[in-house]
Amino acid sequence: MLAGYCQPIRGQIDLYGIILEDHALLTGEQIRAARSLLRWERKDLASASKVSEPTIKRLEATRGAVSAHQVTIDALIRAFDLAGVELIPANGGKGAGVRFKTDQTLP
Repeated sequence: MLAGYCQPIRGQIDLYGIILEDHALLTGEQIRAARSLLRWERKDLASASKVSEPTIKRLEATRGAVSAHQVTIDALIRAFDLAGVELIPANGGKGAGVRFKTDQTLP
């Protein structure tokens, strides 16, 4: 473990006020969809999350749940959350998805 590094405790609020779930699953499809919703290129997500572009490319190519360090998953989830995108977990036979946290319609 790195000196001074503190792993967030699951189910608690992190430094940005985001609740980190015990089962924070993220799919490659959600990463691609959220990035598209924000009209971000990979470099934009890399900048916002501090996750490298090659890692983002690898994770986006994954079908289903990504395989990555939890710190990487948390960084991506946090970046999307701070940008106003909510990741929706699969539920009741319906697939996982993404959506804006607030209504984005123009007046």
